[in-house]
Amino acid sequence: MRGEGTGRAHAKVILLGEHAVVYGVPAIATALSQLTVTTCVTRLPAGEPGEITFTPAATMPPVAEETVTSLRNLVVQFKKVTGVDDRAALALRMDSMIPPGRGLGSSAACARSVVLALADLFDVDLDAETVFDLVQYAETAAHGKSSGVDAFATGSDGLIGYVSGVAHELICGFDGVFVVADSGASGRTKDAIEHVQRMFRADPAVETEFMQRVRDLTDAGVASLTEGHPSVFGAQLSANHDVLRGIGLSTDHIEALVAAACRAGALGAKISGGGLGGCLVALAGDPDAAATVAAALRAAGAVDTWFIPVGRFADV
Repeated sequence: MRGEGTGRAHAKVILLGEHAVVYGVPAIATALSQLTVTTCVTRLPAGEPGEITFTPAATMPPVAEETVTSLRNLVVQFKKVTGVDDRAALALRMDSMIPPGRGLGSSAACARSVVLALADLFDVDLDAETVFDLVQYAETAAHGKSSGVDAFATGSDGLIGYVSGVAHELICGFDGVFVVADSGASGRTKDAIEHVQRMFRADPAVETEFMQRVRDLTDAGVASLTEGHPSVFGAQLSANHDVLRGIGLSTDHIEALVAAACRAGALGAKISGGGLGGCLVALAGDPDAAATVAAALRAAGAVDTWFIPVGRFADV
């Protein structure tokens, strides 16, 4: 048993399928690997038995008490699932670059980093399924209902297709750059999920149309992505945005950013994640076009931008 364990995870971006994926509809997501979270877990022999302290890095935004409680509960669940019998006090120190409330998988990435740090500390060999189940435990506590796509994507190497607990790697058939922009406004995933549920309860026909439209777009999106049709995939991004806007998940600020990206030459753009704030993602044809789109997004009020190159640009 080590004195300290370390675990890391990264952000993710949903390209197609958010919200519908909670109901078993396929989704496409990708890693945003430059935004990471690292957790170190240390045994404290002098601490109270079973005590779990949590210390965020000074550079992190304030962490909600409910999040701290969730991570402490995750430690307990880890021990229960793995059979670790150790009552030593533990200190969790976390450093995250992922802005919370932006649809980038911050809560799942934090949970994954804790799970991997505990496995490192206690020298436990976890298979992918157990890691997923533990992250899902934390995600369900945080959001009430979770599709599981974040639990997978925050540990993936790149693009994945995901449906009903099963993920598979996707190979992009075109060259391009996804531009991710932070609107600067938080949007709580739980609030967005509850908003969608209210919409569906009020009119079941809205749910039926939404699910079918997103399913069709995602299925077609897998084909255009893997077969190498960037303009088609960009149009599918924009079409998915229209569907999400139609059930009230966009905002005036997000709409202005999407419009700015498209005016700057993006092949398509959409809100990404839970909605009601957060981030958007746009597709550009090459790095120069991506830089132009990013500059336009910042001029329109985005507080930060990141790039996800695909195809031959991913190797540059």
